[in-house]
Amino acid sequence: MNWDQIEGNWKQFKGVAKQKWAKLTDSDWNAMSGKRDEIVGRLQERYGYAKDQAEREADEWSRSVNQA
Repeated sequence: MNWDQIEGNWKQFKGVAKQKWAKLTDSDWNAMSGKRDEIVGRLQERYGYAKDQAEREADEWSRSVNQA
């Protein structure tokens, strides 16, 4: 699944993502709107991830959504 598809269907994917990253708040989820850069930034803030780790997590999640 590419990020354009995730962004376009964000309401559908948001529930799946919420299960993976429970530390993110509802306002975080609403602000992200499926944008990769926003997700990476929020993961850095809430989980204390380095940028490369946050990017890796986001990309692994997007691949897992594609396989589901």
